[in-house]
Amino acid sequence: MTRLVVTMETTHTAGRRRLPPVPRPAADAARDTGPAPAIELPAGTALAATALFDAGQEFVTRLRAAAPALAVAAGARNAVVREVVPPARHRRARCRVVLRFADGTETDLTFLGERRRGGTGENALDAEVAGWLRAGSPQDTAWLVTDADAPDGVAVDITAWLAVA
Repeated sequence: MTRLVVTMETTHTAGRRRLPPVPRPAADAARDTGPAPAIELPAGTALAATALFDAGQEFVTRLRAAAPALAVAAGARNAVVREVVPPARHRRARCRVVLRFADGTETDLTFLGERRRGGTGENALDAEVAGWLRAGSPQDTAWLVTDADAPDGVAVDITAWLAVA
């Protein structure tokens, strides 16, 4: 029995070429002056601390900051807001909360809020979720919906719960 050894050799005689940076035309170099200058505000005015946040960032920040209040509402030792998706005109608000109780058990809950364009009206999903938790986390098919993204496949539709409650 003969043994066939197949060898394929690839050689590149030039090696890796190192090219100098491409020079920029003088007109482009003159235009690139660094960051845009700051907008000058009229005397006596100042930007609010949240002026650089958009509505979606404010929504996420508010829900993440509400974790201790959600733990108190549920009677849990602590809570972690794992996921927050702000509402938009094409998607519903979404919040995933993990509650850790004193006996060591964890409950992973997913909440769905309403669909709306960002920055329109007040979206108080944090208060609505806390209300559902304070009510004893009622389970009813009227507001429990299937959700492929939820850890257990079920999400709490807060808007449906508010409509019934």
